[in-house]
Formats: sequence, structure tokens, C-alpha cells
Amino acid sequence: MDEPAASPWWAPERHRDRRPFLLARNALTRAVRGWFEGQGFVEVETAALQVSPGNEAHLHAFATEITGPAGERETLYLHTSPEFACKKLLAAGETRIFDFAKVWRNRERGPLHHPEFTLLEWYRAEAPYETLMDDCAALLRLAAETTGARTFSFRGRSADPFAEPERVTVAEAFERFAGLDLLATIADGGDTDRHALAAAATAAGVRVVADDTWSDVFSRVLVERIEPRLGEGRATVLCEYPTPEAALARPKPGQPKVAERFELYACGVELANAFGELTDAAEQRRRFEAEMAEKARVYGERYPLDEDFLAALAQMPPASGAALGFDRLAMLATGAERIEQVLWAPVAEIG
Repeated sequence: MDEPAASPWWAPERHRDRRPFLLARNALTRAVRGWFEGQGFVEVETAALQVSPGNEAHLHAFATEITGPAGERETLYLHTSPEFACKKLLAAGETRIFDFAKVWRNRERGPLHHPEFTLLEWYRAEAPYETLMDDCAALLRLAAETTGARTFSFRGRSADPFAEPERVTVAEAFERFAGLDLLATIADGGDTDRHALAAAATAAGVRVVADDTWSDVFSRVLVERIEPRLGEGRATVLCEYPTPEAALARPKPGQPKVAERFELYACGVELANAFGELTDAAEQRRRFEAEMAEKARVYGERYPLDEDFLAALAQMPPASGAALGFDRLAMLATGAERIEQVLWAPVAEIG
């Protein structure tokens, strides 16, 4: 006998269960806005329709079509992040900005994923990326204070939002949790040794298949061995990503194998992704082209480059920027188990 279908999100009895989470989300939104304004930030609102949705190989966008006054047609995309537009604003002269941006990513749905979600992005011109680590710690505390949460929890893991996050480099995490010398598989110029990493991963019990690239193996070790161990007891800042895994970040001075990129984790959940921003337009173009070549190889498609963005990048001041999954932060702060619990009107399920 078939199980009865779940009631829709708008059913009164289901909405009653979700409403406390939604009101807490509203309170958190107000608190975060106030925090940024108190720090001297200006809130911006970027356009969702863009020439390019972003140029990362494994991000999938929603495409649409714009029709001009004379009937001319052009493909545009719903952005996967407001990053390109925000950096154009930095080039225009803004110095501290934040955006509660609705963004869209295809092929993503699950307890922590939704095709439409909110990214809280912020940028600080002339600031080191370590400053964003402090911002992240402050936002965790703010979320707990706003919702009254004494601890964050998700799927049996917990973290103290008031404790100072632990800072761990990616290389240290690979050694600690997988027994791998990651940096030994990367040359100073950024070239990677796929065979060395594959052999080390196999020896550590991680499955590797013949057509895996270095990046594939890196991602599998990260997902299977590293991420579930992060943010236990207190949040973790996972920093100094390998340069090949930081397409929008500048190299760390004196350490060409790694870049100024970090991710924030709590309870094994990735919350934020941050960079010391790359402002070398020629290098950024090279990285984008490499990412799109990989996308074409794996998925048979590629997205155009935003030439306007690359032109602005050449004029952008040194800056650091972060993108935080606001819905996920609301989940941890309220104790929600699925992302739909903190979304006022979820996208309809398919199938």
C-alpha cells in the first residue's frame, strides 16, 4: 500500500509547525542587518539575471532568455552568487558592502540544499581575509544570542557558537583525519600530481576510480574523511586551500601551493566560503577557462565569461569577501532538521 503523500508546505497544520522557525529567521535577518550597519557596511541589492552565473566546473545554473525591444534574444542566467556584481561595486568605489542575495543552483536538493536559497555575502576593501574569520565568529555568536540557542546541533553533532572557532589548514586536516601529505602532491607552480594523491588516498581506504582527476580525489577525501569531523564542539575555520581548489582567491604570500581561502563549519555543516580576492584579471581569465574546460569535459556544457567582470576586476582594490549560507545558519540556530523549515515558501518538489 502506498504511503500517503506529505501535506504541502502551505497546509495550515504544517505551517503551524514551521512558523516558529520562520519567525526566528526573521529576527535573525534583522539582527544581522543591524550588525553589518553597525560595522559601517552598506547593504546592496544585486541583479539576479547575469551574463554568466559563475564559472566553477561543478556549479549548475538555471538558464533563461531575455528578449530585447526589437525581438533580439540572448541567454541569461540566474546567478549562483552575487559575487561578480559585488566586485563591480568594489571597483566602482564601495568599500564595505553586504547583500542578502537570493541565488539559484540547479541539481541541488536535500536537507541542507535547496534550488533557491539566500547567500549572505559581504566584502571588505583593503582588509586581510583573516578579518572575515573574526566576522564569522561574531555572526555565530549573534545568531545564538538572537534565537536564544545555547548550542548548535545537527544530526547528532553539536558546537558551542560562543567558543572561538578552531583554525585548521587544509593540509593539517588531511594529515590529521586521513593521514595524507597533501602538499607533497602539489608543485610550487600549482601543478598537481594526480597519481601521488590517488595512491595516498587508496592507501587510506578512499575509493579512487581510473578517470578521477586530482580535484576529484581531493574532493572525495574532503567529503568522506574531513568535513564530517569539522565543527565538533566548536566551529572550525578550514583555511589555506590548495591553489588549484581556490579559483577566485589570491595565492598566500610566500606559500604558492596554497591560497587565501577558508570555509567555516559547525556541526559538520559547511556554512561559509571566503577569499582573499584575486584581482589579477589575466590569471582570473586563465582559471575560469580551465574551469569551463573541465565543465565541458564532465557535463558537456560551459558558461560564458563575464567580460565586464574581468574588466572591473582590473580596477578593483585589494579586498576580502565571504559568502555565508544564511538558511543553514538559521537552521543551526533554531534546531531545524531540514532547510525547508526555515524557508517561508519552498520551491515545489518534482517527480
